Amino acid sequence: MIDALFGSKTRVKLLHLFLNNPGKAFYVREITRLINEQINSVRRELLNMLEVGIITSDSSDNKLYYEVNQQYEYYPPLRVIFADQKILPAKNKAAKYRPAWQDAIMQLPRLRVAIAAGALVKGSASTIDLLLVGNISPNKVKDVVAVIERQEGRELTYSILSYDEFYYRLSVRDKFITTILTNKHTVLVDVDNILKENEGDNDA
Repeated sequence: MIDALFGSKTRVKLLHLFLNNPGKAFYVREITRLINEQINSVRRELLNMLEVGIITSDSSDNKLYYEVNQQYEYYPPLRVIFADQKILPAKNKAAKYRPAWQDAIMQLPRLRVAIAAGALVKGSASTIDLLLVGNISPNKVKDVVAVIERQEGRELTYSILSYDEFYYRLSVRDKFITTILTNKHTVLVDVDNILKENEGDNDA
């Protein structure tokens, strides 16, 4: 089945586009501009890729959007092949494995802080599994969380805060934030390094 993925210049360009933007959806005319290919060719290859399962589609605002299927069987090796940023294999046993869903979280637009805890971090007793901070689209977060839930086989508890609210709660040692940070957790994104002093041994 994987052989069906290759065979045309347009398909290779599409693979580069999707695999470098996990968690991001594109509509057809946007894709044609980004990869500089004819719309008929793009439509044909998108149908092929949908049939194989490497991408998924969804309708929104009267447009059909496509994005990479991070649960596809060959997603990890294809990321290694097509991602612009080289993904190096672990050099030793101490190297940390990063699940594919973390890439989707880190691709969320305007995300400034992301913390995984609870069910997503072994040994964490936090009741919150994911805390996201920034001017983020709730619908986009919902889609990403749904992917994680399918991968983890469980429902997740998550919270979205504005940056100002998070900063205030952090500065006054708010119980909600303190509980997350004093439990085992992993800082996935910290654009302004405001959590740097709190990472320490709590990282997974």
